[in-house]
Amino acid sequence: MADSRVVIVENLTKRFNGLTVLDKISLEVNRGENLVVFGRSGQGKSVLLKCIVGLMKPDEGNIFINGKNILKLSLNELNDLRKNIGFLFQSSALYDSMTVRENLAFPLKRLFPEMTPKQIEDKIHYTLELVSLKEAIDKMPAELSGGMKKRIGLARSIITDPELMLYDEPTTGLDPITTKEISDLILTLQKKLNMTSIVVTHDLMCAEIIADRAIFLKDSKIAYEGSIQELINSNDPFLKNFFSHEFIKE
Repeated sequence: MADSRVVIVENLTKRFNGLTVLDKISLEVNRGENLVVFGRSGQGKSVLLKCIVGLMKPDEGNIFINGKNILKLSLNELNDLRKNIGFLFQSSALYDSMTVRENLAFPLKRLFPEMTPKQIEDKIHYTLELVSLKEAIDKMPAELSGGMKKRIGLARSIITDPELMLYDEPTTGLDPITTKEISDLILTLQKKLNMTSIVVTHDLMCAEIIADRAIFLKDSKIAYEGSIQELINSNDPFLKNFFSHEFIKE
């Protein structure tokens, strides 16, 4: 029987200059699941994502993606694994000197050199249609609104058909209407492409729309875990205070 777990993190510990940011973190993410990661600033949420994708190396612990321990892979093996992982950065991380078309073509040319120009062009059009921005194909990033940049950043992240998506604050800096649009889009893509996702967010609207399950990082550990409603309705004084006063976009 195939393992339904796409991500397994075991006793993950990460320190910076003697300060422990993640302390023996263990979690599992099942295939097709959206896991939301909450926590105040400085609690290691983005560090967790970067360790999972291999951009940072933990001091202790293991990280398995589809059964492979990424900490024991060669650089070539890790890069091959990353073909199946999409990462949406807070800033969308578009190349300012490239058009939307060129931004989307870049990962395809780098990761799939066997693709023909027509295959690349067809894939770009298909992916822009998924995020409802076909008309932006020849625009420069400077010509895009904040919400459009997020959509194009998302398009570039999914254009390689990743099995696993990692989102770092996908709705930061967006107005409520655009936040809902991006959150609905993340949910639609999850269903349509059967993606597994880990989403770091401070945005309650986004979390309520997309989350199948949530964890809360506090004091370098997973302090709480459950559904969004279980966390919101918890009688725990810290959670009550966080969700009533601290839930702001950063």
